[in-house]
Amino acid sequence: MRSLAAICETFVPGAVEQGVPAAVLDAIEHDLSARERQRLQLLLRTWLPGFSRLSQARREAVLRAWRDSPVPLMRSGFQALRKAALAFAYMLPGRWEEIGYPGPLGRREDAPAPRLEPLEAQEGLELKCDVCVVGSGAGGGVAAAVLAAAGLDVVVLEAGGYWSERDFDGAERAGLRRLYRGGGASATDDQGVGLIAGACLGGGTVVNYTTSFRTPDEVRAEWAGLGFPAGDDFGASLDAVCERLSVNTDHNQPSRRDEVLRCGLESLNWHVDAMPRNVLGCDQGLVCGYCGYGCPLGAKQSTLRTWLEDAAAGGARIVVGAKARRVLVERGTAVGVDAGPVQVRARAVVAAAGAIETPALLLRSGLTNPNVGRWLRLHPATAVFGIHGEEIRPWEGTMQALYSDQHRDLDHGYGVKYETVPAHPALLTAALPWEGAAEHARLMASMPHLAGIAVILRDRGSGRVRIGRDGEPIATYRLAEDDAGRLATGVDGAGRIMAAAGAREVFTANARLQRFDDGFPARAYRFGPGRGALYSFHIMGSVRMGGSPAMAAAGPTGETWEVRNLVVADGSAFPTASGVNPMVTIEAIAHLNARRLAERLG
Repeated sequence: MRSLAAICETFVPGAVEQGVPAAVLDAIEHDLSARERQRLQLLLRTWLPGFSRLSQARREAVLRAWRDSPVPLMRSGFQALRKAALAFAYMLPGRWEEIGYPGPLGRREDAPAPRLEPLEAQEGLELKCDVCVVGSGAGGGVAAAVLAAAGLDVVVLEAGGYWSERDFDGAERAGLRRLYRGGGASATDDQGVGLIAGACLGGGTVVNYTTSFRTPDEVRAEWAGLGFPAGDDFGASLDAVCERLSVNTDHNQPSRRDEVLRCGLESLNWHVDAMPRNVLGCDQGLVCGYCGYGCPLGAKQSTLRTWLEDAAAGGARIVVGAKARRVLVERGTAVGVDAGPVQVRARAVVAAAGAIETPALLLRSGLTNPNVGRWLRLHPATAVFGIHGEEIRPWEGTMQALYSDQHRDLDHGYGVKYETVPAHPALLTAALPWEGAAEHARLMASMPHLAGIAVILRDRGSGRVRIGRDGEPIATYRLAEDDAGRLATGVDGAGRIMAAAGAREVFTANARLQRFDDGFPARAYRFGPGRGALYSFHIMGSVRMGGSPAMAAAGPTGETWEVRNLVVADGSAFPTASGVNPMVTIEAIAHLNARRLAERLG
């Protein structure tokens, strides 16, 4: 605690009085895995003797030395401590006035009432069904609805809790802990890429930004060559998903962030278009910008509002707080799920826990195909920021109204997308560079005038998910050299867009403050653990479908090669990265695989 207090106070003076170290400790205890807790506690226990007795300037110099160290482990340690200290310093009340942030909106009296009545996991709960679906997000929610509509008895297991529109108050701390995996702190093993994923009933569809792209035709053609069923049946599932989600471009009133993006793109004569979104009755204003912590209006057509309601109407039983530990297998066939206090017997199992948890579940269940956990794709994303003369208020306005595909195809279908994201203090602190406490405070104080452009890479390289001795997933990923080159081109492009939009100061999300004053530093941009802010909002491909067990973990129907009636139906099934926000593609895969499973089960 002494080390933690001194570190927090160095990153942001006043942190101890504000209660930041205690909040960080609470997050370490409740949000991190046992392995992550042990590593961070070891770092704190062995922190430099006498650090707390140094002056502020000397302590800052020590932290910058860790930030710039040639040793990746030291850079990763710096990033973990920086993210935690700064996130809580601006997530907790106390600094919002100095950065011009109004804080959470609070609960709405007119929020829709809860429309689902899930069971709570409890000791001794035993269920029997036709199909047990693990996960309730874009994959599991759809699979449950399709299977229930076919007349099958379905049980859905969700590790997270159930939170409805009446719970969504826009508060970052509560939203991150309730709705996000690892409280929003999940990352690859070396802290190189933050992993942003939903962890509640409805999964990522509850917290995502409503962006609803269909799978591009060229990606479908690439997947077909790998044995994925990307033809007419998949197209029919894409159509069904877009219809059920009410995908439209009628709710695209640009936020000020989007106006900045459009201004820069049009000045450069670059591509810009309206974003397809799965919303009905969207506010497109103040409330919409807080939608990453749940939509209190019920406008976002998440699985809570669509597929899970359909599944429940068809008789499906939903259990929350039930983390699947392993699939029960007898004579090479899936016959149920062990979820700790909850035991389910079933004729088939659908694995749809997401591209981090699904491979971990299969590995814990004894699957040995070498493709289980391989081919992890992340669409690594970074950002370029601009400080403008006029107010942007980046926490307000439509989640994502516009996008650009100007550099979508830099190399045989691989490139970047330009989008905007709403910025709230905790997310922003994780991406802003840190040169010292005073400089970081200056950047945070500019928040009302700040706009960001996200650069989202379609990655050709891949990572891996394995499990530790405790059975929990460990994700490893290093950006491939050619991917780094394309991402750097995207950083360069975003800088040009921001400058063309009239920003008075433009800088990257590098660990160091890297301005665009002296030209655009694409070639100088350095990636790697601790080098800059890389995040993944699109986690894919770790149990991919394909034409043979030599190159895929599951076959063309989603059934694993090793275990009969064990079907993968989430983003882990992607053969390669989709190159677009993946929700619609995930739902279409789940729709298709569930249809085929229902036919087999009769």
